[in-house]
Amino acid sequence: MTLTPLSGPPTARLLEAIYFAAEQHRDHRRKGQTAAPYINHPILVATQLARAGFGDDEELLMAAVLHDVIEDTETTRAELARKFGEAVAGVVMEVSDDKSLPEQERKLMAVSTIAAKSGRAQLLKLSDLIANIRDVIHQPPNWNAGRKHRYFDWAENVVRQIRGVHPALEAELAQLLEEGRRQVGST
Repeated sequence: MTLTPLSGPPTARLLEAIYFAAEQHRDHRRKGQTAAPYINHPILVATQLARAGFGDDEELLMAAVLHDVIEDTETTRAELARKFGEAVAGVVMEVSDDKSLPEQERKLMAVSTIAAKSGRAQLLKLSDLIANIRDVIHQPPNWNAGRKHRYFDWAENVVRQIRGVHPALEAELAQLLEEGRRQVGST
């Protein structure tokens, strides 16, 4: 199915981004007991941002629903820029890991570079972490307690670098981390 280039009201542009992300992730499932369709995750990330007061920031919401297409699909930055604009493509790139690097190096880079990224990228990363922590707690992947604790610690470390970007979202993440650590117990 070929769609015409984007123009029109923000709602149409956001829906186009959701459709594109759904097509790109159509065969992907979330890790976890329910193996939910992957598209649920980026939609949740965008929804959290809208509820946090960014419902009028079309480019941020579009980047949120597209935030994993560079990492997890064959989509390129150029394709995103052509379809959704440079601003959206730029934010998606800011939050995309370089999958050619080892996981530990990617995790360290996320912590060391987040403070220098745009405000939109910081907000998007924060919302992504909230959704991921929620999944680790309520739809847990097949991780042992140690891996869960390491993920919680890493997420907390990332957010520590951008303290103050959005206090309400930060408080939500802190509450989830407390719940997750309580649920997993000490290692």
